[in-house]
Amino acid sequence: MSNIVRTDPFDVAFREFFRNMLRPTRLDLETEPEFRLDLKETEKAYMIHAEIPGVKKEDIEVSIDGNLVTIRAEVKREKEEKGETMLRSERYYGAMTRSFTLTSDVDEKTAAARYTDGVLELTLPKKAGATSRRLAVQ
Repeated sequence: MSNIVRTDPFDVAFREFFRNMLRPTRLDLETEPEFRLDLKETEKAYMIHAEIPGVKKEDIEVSIDGNLVTIRAEVKREKEEKGETMLRSERYYGAMTRSFTLTSDVDEKTAAARYTDGVLELTLPKKAGATSRRLAVQ
């Protein structure tokens, strides 16, 4: 015959909760982190401020294709000390990309980019003659 054992589900959950708390934790990044940005619009241009801290300006690439703007930044680990063992690293190293579509085409010839204190500032003038037309719903 088999033995019947009664278990309390709350007791099992309680033990499992504390068992997980005592295990070392790991940070798993399922997706690459995105940088935050602000987007403003005037009649003649778009202004973008993107926070990209810890990146050299040589490692930032901005591409414009009509009304599609793509910002790509590569974060690199500068050096690793000999004799040290990394126990935990929560800082991200790798490439970050952010793309977005604007309502008007951008004049890429007069667009300007400036990077200071971890903030990328883009001034993207709208193309002349690119007007949007609002349709009346009938």
